[in-house]
Amino acid sequence: MNTAPTYLKHHFLIAMPHMADPNFAQTVTYLVEHNEQGAMGLVINRPSGLTLSDVLEQLRADELPPARCQGITIYNGGPVQTDRGFVLHPAGQQFQATLELGELSLSTSQDVLFAIADGSGPQKSLITLGYAGWEAGQLEAELADNAWLTCPADPSVLFDVPHEQRLAAAAERLGINLALLTAQAGHA
Repeated sequence: MNTAPTYLKHHFLIAMPHMADPNFAQTVTYLVEHNEQGAMGLVINRPSGLTLSDVLEQLRADELPPARCQGITIYNGGPVQTDRGFVLHPAGQQFQATLELGELSLSTSQDVLFAIADGSGPQKSLITLGYAGWEAGQLEAELADNAWLTCPADPSVLFDVPHEQRLAAAAERLGINLALLTAQAGHA
């Protein structure tokens, strides 16, 4: 019997309570891509301590960022290329480097940050530095080891739920209360 692998693009990866990797413990990750070559995602609930103001001060040192940029959180998207920015936003607007992901888009060019700062960018966005990456077969092995729960991604969890509630909100989409799960992995 030939069964095609199941790929989880546009899904959330919800870290199980026993996740030991400090990069992913207590996280929810949006999977941007998942195929036979591997997977790429953005952790959506780990504030970096930086704001869009901090980033703009580096990119446009001669301009004072608009005050509202101080309230726009930058997230730690994962341990790979932590100096590179990724902006997840609803589909529609195009920037110099925008990848269409269905109802969402991923922009990686600086012009999206400037547009958000100037008020002409996407009304909703999630900005990360860095991403999470898995080599071919690595994520499948982690899933087989019960490291992650998965569910279809929900843009409202990305954009409308406060970051400290995103993990629980994603798990609730599966009808699961993570607080009730044991930190021990189960193996039959």
